[in-house]
Order: sequence, then structure tokens, then C-alpha cells
Amino acid sequence: MKYNWQQKDWPNFQYQTDAIEDLLFDFAQRTGRIGGVLEGLSETEQTETMINLMVSEAIKTSEIEGEYLSRNDVMSSIKRNLGIQPNLPLTKDKRAEGIAELMLAVRNDFSKPLTAKTLFDWHSMLMRGSHGIQVGQWRSHDEPMQIVSGAMGREVVHFEAPPSNTVSSEMVNFIMWFNASEKKIKKPIISAAIAHLYFESIHPFEDGNGRIGRVIAEKALSQSIGRPVLFSLSKSIEGNKNRYYEALKAAQRSNEITDWINYFVKTVLETQIDAEQEIEFTLKKTKFFDQHKDVLNERQQKVVRRMLDEGHKGFEGGMNARKYLSLTSASKATATRDLQDLVEKGIFKPTGGGRSTRYEINM
Repeated sequence: MKYNWQQKDWPNFQYQTDAIEDLLFDFAQRTGRIGGVLEGLSETEQTETMINLMVSEAIKTSEIEGEYLSRNDVMSSIKRNLGIQPNLPLTKDKRAEGIAELMLAVRNDFSKPLTAKTLFDWHSMLMRGSHGIQVGQWRSHDEPMQIVSGAMGREVVHFEAPPSNTVSSEMVNFIMWFNASEKKIKKPIISAAIAHLYFESIHPFEDGNGRIGRVIAEKALSQSIGRPVLFSLSKSIEGNKNRYYEALKAAQRSNEITDWINYFVKTVLETQIDAEQEIEFTLKKTKFFDQHKDVLNERQQKVVRRMLDEGHKGFEGGMNARKYLSLTSASKATATRDLQDLVEKGIFKPTGGGRSTRYEINM
């Protein structure tokens, strides 16, 4: 079997967009609508929305690769680096610090040309705290770079990337293509789709290629629309990882990539819809606190804010007495009174009964 990079037409990707013209138009419309809604938000609301989506992207892009980070750690690092809460201490998880720094770097430098140094810097941020791998440089090991699954001795090879001794020249070509793509490819979502596939097919780093590749797609979209994108691409991908891996695997068998383009466009649209819901939720949250801030004690405020930090899809599993105790360090009797008070004020909606009682916020 020959992979895409082994074929004579590499990397001259071919594709048709006839079947997705309506979706491409929808993407352009939603991009404009999201931009308009953002302009109508206060500076505080804009910042909160931006932070929530960056945190979501940081956590989900890591989860795709099997790494699970603390939302609080990532949130704290982003707020500290933004200068919103500069006195927050460094978190103990260097991975959380690194991915937060990466999210901010991509956002702040979205309009700058892509360079090898940029990619090395991103990789160094992402791999903070990692040991035993090459960091901030192209891979150089002699053994093949393979994407495999299955138990030891029964591995299945899904893809093999170009050998390490060709990575440097492949990346020179990729970077040249990326920096020229904005002018050559008029539809930003198409250039982002190709950029991600092209980068993943080279697989230039020893580790972290998936996360860097998704950042590259975000940069391509941001450059094309003239502002940092405000959504979490990884959140939609993580929702159906198998579909993502199957689409990528199929696209790496040929340089005719229509199916990959179709998959990517649909995924970005799902992401935009989620972002619109997140923005709407931010507005509701602001009104919610304006309405209830004077009737919540300090413990209740902490719990409600923590629940709302999870975004429009809600706090997983709802709130219960055990979680309330953990978040507030209150006594069991105090937690019970607080929860009952929240129900009586119409702020919490209880479901179930007895020890199985769960509470959702009544927005």
C-alpha cells in the first residue's frame, strides 16, 4: 500500500466542493453572525467567552490524545497569562501550563507568517514537563513513524509518515505552502482542512502532532477571517474521535481528498453552532448573576460559578450533596441547608430523590 506522500502527485491535493457549496456559504454566514454578536457583548462578556472556549479547546485537544487535564488548572493558567488574575500561582501540572500558553500564543500571533521557529516554540510549550522525547525540533529517529493500534504483537499500522531524514525538506515545503495558501485558496475552511491533513501526513514531531495540527487549522481559519476564531474545533472532533481518525486515515491513502474536505467542513460547522450556543449561554449567565448575586452566600456563589464554568452543556452529572461538600468544605448540615435554600429560591431544580438527588441550575 502506498500512502499519500509516496505518490507521484504529492502534495498536489485534488478535491471537489460541489456537494458542500451550501455548507461553505453557511460557514461564511455564521462567521459574520458570530462576529456581529461579539461586537454587541461587553468587554467582560467577550473576555469570558474567549476564556471558556480556549479552556474547552485546551482540554479537548488533549483528551483526543488520551491526556486529561484539570479544567481549573487550565483556566487559572490562562487567566494568569492574560493578566486577569496575575497573582494566581503556577499550577503543579506543567502540561496544563504549557497548553494554556500555547492557546494564547496561537491567538495573539494568528496574523504572523508560519515559521519553523514558531512550530518549535509551540511544540516546546505543548511538551512542557515531558521526558524522553525530542522537544522543539523535528524528529530524527531512524525507526519508522507509525500510527498503530492494537495489543503488542497484534498491532495494526494505520499510517506511516515520511522517514525522518526527509522531514526537514517536507516542512520547508509545507511552511511555504501554508504562507501562500491564504491568497491561493479563497475559501478559508478549505485551506484549514488541507493544512491539517498536510501537516498530519508529514508528522514532523516525535509527539504532539495531532495537537499542533489542530492549532495549525485554527491559525489558517483565523488568518483568513482576519481575527482569532472563537470556537473549539477539538470539542467537536473529540465528540466523535473514531469518525475523525477514520476520515484522516482514508485521506492519507490518496491525494484526492474530497471526502476529507466534506468531513472537515461539517465538523467546523458543528463547532460554530456550539460556539453560538456558548455565547448565548454567556449572556444568560451574566443576567443570571445580576438577578441572584445578592441572595447567594459565598459558598453558594462558588458552587454556582463552578457549575456555570462548564458551559451550555451543563455540569456533568449535576450537583449533589457530596460534590457540594467537596467544593465548599462545609459541614453536611450546612450543605443540606444551602442546597434546600437554592431550591426554594428557584435557582436549583432537583431531580431524583434521597441520596440520588441531583440539582441543575434553573437558567
